[in-house]
Amino acid sequence: MADVLAYLHKKDVEITAHRYAIDALSAMAQGLFASLLIGTIISTLGTSLHIDFLVQAGDFAKSVAGPAMAVSIGYALHAPQLVLFSLIAVGSAANTLGGAGGPLSVYFIAIAACEIGKLVSKETKVDIIVTPAVTILTGCLLSVLFAPAIGKAASSLGALIMWATELQPFLMGMLVSVLVGIALTLPISSAAICAALSLTGLAGGAAVAGCCAQMVGFAVMSFKENGIGGLVSQGLGTSMLQMSNILKNPKIWLPPILASAITGPVATMVFKMQMNGPAVASGMGTCGLVGQIGVYTGWMNEIQEGVRSSIGAADWAGLVLICFVLPAVLSYIFCEIERKIGWIKEDDLKLQ
Repeated sequence: MADVLAYLHKKDVEITAHRYAIDALSAMAQGLFASLLIGTIISTLGTSLHIDFLVQAGDFAKSVAGPAMAVSIGYALHAPQLVLFSLIAVGSAANTLGGAGGPLSVYFIAIAACEIGKLVSKETKVDIIVTPAVTILTGCLLSVLFAPAIGKAASSLGALIMWATELQPFLMGMLVSVLVGIALTLPISSAAICAALSLTGLAGGAAVAGCCAQMVGFAVMSFKENGIGGLVSQGLGTSMLQMSNILKNPKIWLPPILASAITGPVATMVFKMQMNGPAVASGMGTCGLVGQIGVYTGWMNEIQEGVRSSIGAADWAGLVLICFVLPAVLSYIFCEIERKIGWIKEDDLKLQ
């Protein structure tokens, strides 16, 4: 056993929750951003401006989502070059065979293929043949055997959440908003989770609301301590910056969580805001305004499909209220209440 552990250590195969649940998942989200998400934005822009080149460029970017995710995961797992490049084929196979749940298939299969590829890397004199062959064959075999089932399971779970949200918009709107928002602030990827579950529609809108509540909420709450820099870094960057402060005083997390519990049902019941753009955008909130661009992309898709005739003032008002105004106002009010009762003290929200 000691020899096996020593060999795994030598090959940098670290079987830990941090590496697989945080590093790999976050990297997968980055791969999605650099392919499917940016491709969708570019193609939507091209459609709106009637520029065919942008539409084509966006379609090319979207078509390599599987390879982009797999390579990103391999990079996070410190894959040697031959393993890393071989994951392109693995990602393509897993994403294609995984169907609507392709991202989750890529996540599991790319990790397995990468780690197995690392074990054989540079162990033979014909490494240039052995390592790519082992990585690709392992990944493709796993894809054939498991990707359809993984994809179907992910797709079914996502469909169940979306169905439940349609059936119980108040309860599920609150639940999805709170849980996805919490995931965004935790050191895991809410975007990757939404992508893996293909979370769109009304549930996707609730997810956007929850993420915005966390980002805008923390940005406004901590303006006193962090100024404009903190407002921008959290409001357009990530609320994850507050994670170390949350560990010191968990009570600072209550205002944005409570805000998300309100904005979620407002999104699902009052404005019926839906995310019909790429599912990955459901878990992005105001990060680079990707969540809002995703909602807009969905509107444009609906117009092209004939489901929607135009984008009305109520749509824009709902988007602004849910994503910016309500999170800011509600989080600020809840935060001030906590400050008055002594739950939040000076510098509790200060970024290091």
